[in-house]
Amino acid sequence: MSARDAGLVDDEALPSWLRPLAEAGRRIDSPRFLSPSMADAPDNARPAAVLVLFGEGDAGPDVLLTERAHSMRSHAGQIAFPGGATDPEDDGPIGTALREAEEEVGLEPDGVDVFATLPKLWLPPSNFAVTPVLGWWRRPSPVHAVDPVEVASVFRSPVSELTDPANRFMVSHPSGWLGPGFTVDRGLTLWGFTAGIVARLFSTVGWDRPWNRDRVVPYPQSARDPMVEEIETDVSRSVGRERRG
Repeated sequence: MSARDAGLVDDEALPSWLRPLAEAGRRIDSPRFLSPSMADAPDNARPAAVLVLFGEGDAGPDVLLTERAHSMRSHAGQIAFPGGATDPEDDGPIGTALREAEEEVGLEPDGVDVFATLPKLWLPPSNFAVTPVLGWWRRPSPVHAVDPVEVASVFRSPVSELTDPANRFMVSHPSGWLGPGFTVDRGLTLWGFTAGIVARLFSTVGWDRPWNRDRVVPYPQSARDPMVEEIETDVSRSVGRERRG
């Protein structure tokens, strides 16, 4: 067993619809699964992690997402996974992802079974190396925006809606970047690294449905990626706590 596989649950502990994703997650061995041009993280990159949490609600399989607070630099409607920078006491990326989800949305970590961790994704120029941690919400717990200064809302986005062709498009950025986008809860836009991870995972396991890739919309509001904002804000809050302490 590799270090990446340590502490992961067996496929038998997962619902049948999620097992192909677990198998695919273990096979992904390069950050270039997200983009062919993505470079490996340098040794001095700061570690971080996000929780990609799959559950099963009234509308079937779903993914847990957060809407960032409207007062933050990323403005309203920026969507990201729960996550943030690694603390010294965290037990690797899994510990970081679960702790951050507990702090941000009140998730009970004991109800989550982690089944895969993906390769680190480097986010220059902030120099974070982000590990996506894939989990099964075995025992769902109530979630909410613990700190409204940071998170405006928390919601479960059904996979059926994420794969609905009417909710798919490409997002163009002034830098020339072009990436996948989704319409999610209440007409919000999921884009950037978070959308890229969702799109690539869904494509890898064959959950995609044909959609119009020629439909292109401008990037929404902030020019900065929501995942970068999520992690940098977490670092700022941690520094503030240390100074007050």
